[in-house]
Formats: sequence, structure tokens, C-alpha cells
Amino acid sequence: MPGSLEPLDLSVQIPYHFRCPISLELMCDPVTVCTGQTYDRPSIESWVATGNTTCPVTRSPLTDFTLIPNHTLRRLIQDWCVANRSFGVQRIPTPKQPAEPSLVRTLLNQASSESNTYGSRLSALRRLRGLARDSDKNRSLISSHNVRAILSQVFFTNINVNTASSSPELAHESLALLVMFPLTETECMEIASDADKITSLSSLLFHSSIEVRVNSAALIEIVLAGMRSQELRAQISNVDEIFEGVIDILKNLSSYPRGLKVGIKALFALCLVKQTRQKAVAAGAAETLVDRLADFDKCDAERALATVELLCRIPAGCAAFAEHALTVPLLVKTILKISDRATEYAAGALVALCSASERCQRDAVSAGVLTQLLLLVQSDCTDRAKRKAQLLLKLLRDSWPQDSIGNSDDFACSEVVPF
Repeated sequence: MPGSLEPLDLSVQIPYHFRCPISLELMCDPVTVCTGQTYDRPSIESWVATGNTTCPVTRSPLTDFTLIPNHTLRRLIQDWCVANRSFGVQRIPTPKQPAEPSLVRTLLNQASSESNTYGSRLSALRRLRGLARDSDKNRSLISSHNVRAILSQVFFTNINVNTASSSPELAHESLALLVMFPLTETECMEIASDADKITSLSSLLFHSSIEVRVNSAALIEIVLAGMRSQELRAQISNVDEIFEGVIDILKNLSSYPRGLKVGIKALFALCLVKQTRQKAVAAGAAETLVDRLADFDKCDAERALATVELLCRIPAGCAAFAEHALTVPLLVKTILKISDRATEYAAGALVALCSASERCQRDAVSAGVLTQLLLLVQSDCTDRAKRKAQLLLKLLRDSWPQDSIGNSDDFACSEVVPF
């Protein structure tokens, strides 16, 4: 059954004409094709997208690929859902119709033309943003109309507060829409090579609006991740305010989930530039990462741990993480808890910390790292994670209590020891 429905009572039978002929599931967005047959929109769109040009039921050629919403059937399905609510059937929502190409073109022209009034341009941008939020199909349609170049022009033209004709609100709205689309490498390089554009973006990291701050960080991350030029990446990450702004987002917007997600993506992208990692440490990245580690979801936790390992590769980073009392215990606890990738990054960070500090070695042993590492080398984790674990075991062998292995029934026969 589709995700919109709860498990049904076995006595409930979905009427045949409410089922999509392709998926055989209850239709949520019934549409009719030129042959008169009705299908669920996602199913028939997938059918056509794979190269089929015939009607699945009649096998007649589809001379027109227009999909006409079958509102009557959709209302009948909704009524049936309501009537069978006691059997666990949930009412299907009324689907939002896809944007028309002509509407998208009109809105983009309206938003980009400087001859239009401020209000009409702002209204057009907001309508485009609403359409983009509605569905992936709408975003794909909008993207096909040169939207990135248009939005970039509107944003950077209006962000300069020193220009009399600038309109910051237009800039902020165009930025919010721009970060919803991936940029090409050429577009990323065009932004990165303009120092004034990077300065404008970095200044927005300290804006009074949370959304503006997060969107600015999002565009910085998109630009960094979207190009291979190490020189341009270094130019961006060499701006002091960028590290300060991104870390401040992570530090102070923990109650704003998107802020955490965008912040850690941006910080990771910045820290991939080796020569500027010192700036991240100076801006307080170590303390912030440790304090926020528990707030990240799985994917972002992996990215945060990867950032920790990157920063531990420089002496200043190691020292900063070593000063935080929770760094080592949290890294030890992370092993085998989140994912194989997170385990690998945590083990790598521990290797760096314990290589630089005997106190970190003692803290790791006290936190139970021996048991974790022995479990790790016998697990199905990556080979890199196991190599890091074995290196850490050798590094810590002089710090283990004398009876830590000998009295362990679980690990007395471990292949890891003796070394």
C-alpha cells in the first residue's frame, strides 16, 4: 500500500476503478491520458519517462502526453477513504498541480526585469519559491529556464546596500530560491572568482534574519562543493568572517534543524582546504563541534566527525580538541554506534589525539576504548577503520591496565594481541 495509508483491515477491498492499472495501488493523483485511461500521476510519468509511447492498458500510441487531472475520480476516492476511516484508511490529500511552463517563464521575466515595480518582482520571486517547494518536478521545470543565472543576477545586483537602486529584500528572496538549485562548476567559479561577491555572502552570515544567514552559508557550501579549483576554494576559505559566521550558525542555531545541517556542510567544505584549517580552529570550531555532536542526525554526524578528523591533522586542532573534556569520551562512544563511516572518522581522530597527548591516551582508556577497538577489528567495518583501530591499539598498549586483557573472557583469544 502507499505510504499515505495505514495497514488496512483485511476486510477492506479497494474498488477496482480506484486502483492504478500500473501500480495496482490506490490512486492519490489520478490523471487521464489522451486514450481516455486514468492512471496515478507518478506511475504514468514514470512509464513515459522510461521511453514508453503507448497507453499501458490499450497499447494505443500516446499522440499527446498531456496529463489531465481527473478531479471527479479523485473526489470519489477521497469520499471512499473517509467512509472507511474506521478500517485504518487515511484520506488522500488533494494534490497540488504541477506548474505550467508558461507561468514559470512569466514569473521569471517579471522577477528579472528592472523596469517592473519592486512589489511585482518580489511577488514573482515568492511565487516561484512556492512552486519550487511543492515538488521536484516543479524545481526541474524552473531549473530548465536558466533560473540560476537570473537569480544570481538579481541577488548580486540587489545585495549591495551602498547602491541607491538596490533592494535587499529582493536579494534575500532570490537567494532563498537560488540555494534550491545545484550550480554548474562554471557558475560556481564565476561567483568564487569575484571577491566582492564572496564579501557580500560573508557579510550575510551575520544578518539579523536566521533564514538569510543560513541561505548565505548554503550558497557558500554549494560554491565550494561545486568546483575543483583548489585556488578558488582557498580564496573563499581564506576569508576570516566566513569561518566565524558558519561556526556561529552551528553554535547558536541548534534549535533550527536546517541551520545545523547547512552549517556542518559548509564547515566541512571549508575545512577540506588544508591551508586554512587554522582559521576554523581559531574561530572555535573544536568546541562547537564537540558541543553539537549529539544534535546531528546520522548523515550530518558523519560529516561532523569527518571535520573533527580533518582538524585533528593540524597541531592547533589537536590541542583545541584535547582541551575539551568531552572530546575523547564522545569519540570513543561514537565507535560502532552511528555508522561504519562515522566509526572510521572517530577512530582516525582518536589516533591523532592519542599520538599527540598522553592525557588523551589515559582518557581514551578510561572511556573504554579497549573494548570498542577489539569489537571494531572483529566487525564488518571498513578496512580503513580496522587499520586505524589496530594503530590505536598499538599506540595505547602501554596505557592499558595490566589486567585489562588477561581477565577478559570475551577477548582473551583476540587476533589483535600480542602485536
